Amino acid sequence: MKNDAIIECVPNFSEGQDVAKVRQIVAAMQADEVRLLDWSLDAAHNRSVVTIAGPAAAVVESAVRGAGKAAELIDLTGQSGVHPRIGAADVVPFIPVSGASLADCAVLARQAGLQIWRRFGVPVYFYGAAAARPDRVQLEDVRRGQFEGLRESVRKDSARRPDIGGPELHDTAGASAVGARSFLIAYNVHLQQPDISAARAIARDIRASNGGLHGVKAIGVLANGRAQVSMNITDFRVTPMRQVHATVSHLAQRYGVLTEDAELIGLIPQEAYEPDSEWVRQITDFDPESKVLERRLNSPIAWPNTEVAGLDSTWPPR
Repeated sequence: MKNDAIIECVPNFSEGQDVAKVRQIVAAMQADEVRLLDWSLDAAHNRSVVTIAGPAAAVVESAVRGAGKAAELIDLTGQSGVHPRIGAADVVPFIPVSGASLADCAVLARQAGLQIWRRFGVPVYFYGAAAARPDRVQLEDVRRGQFEGLRESVRKDSARRPDIGGPELHDTAGASAVGARSFLIAYNVHLQQPDISAARAIARDIRASNGGLHGVKAIGVLANGRAQVSMNITDFRVTPMRQVHATVSHLAQRYGVLTEDAELIGLIPQEAYEPDSEWVRQITDFDPESKVLERRLNSPIAWPNTEVAGLDSTWPPR
């Protein structure tokens, strides 16, 4: 890894309804040389996503601090939402941007996971390129059963126990899945009709595991009363966004529904951005200056100020 390498990290936290808590988590992540690129909340999914980037060691420290603050503030025993989760700091992926490889990021993930356990007592599962076992490469396999199911499984089945820490989960913060991966695009499409069956059918047909599009993971959910096809595109070079959009639209017609608007969670790389394409036009208030990673790197947003209780003057972040 080069001395001037840039690493991205996109922690997902299991809180999307309490802005004050999320602001505290994000503020705790502030570290020298780390740039805050994006943070957002989704109330229906009850989830927040933070994007940071910078030098390797600083990004690891920032992510670990965020996991610790999340463990302090989030109690999974009273938390629910439509998005699967096993921990307060549910997923902590490291992504190479420049001057680093996926293998380098796997090493960083292992370092971060060890610190999360040692400093905060939250056990860790490694996934993606950082996986310690072949059956934990896929995040969905790690999260099988979610917090409640995994909490019971680790007591009965040694094969489900964490890679670091445990063997039982943290009582309120669960466990964290820490990994390394390439760029992932989180893309949600809403249907005009509140037809959850259609959303699930579209998700089933489009996801790679069912013979759909390469590198596409998808679930159908009901979010804020709207049917949504929630997708992760893990290989946009093989399956570009325009193909994902066209396939969702085609499948929607097959199931007698229509697509409406769409949203991106977090950022996309410049290479994936297709100006004037239909999928971009469908995204509400899309601004390439704030949603394209390389552009945001040059103009990061300010870290949130939590000194004045109850104020949220910088929401949404810009």
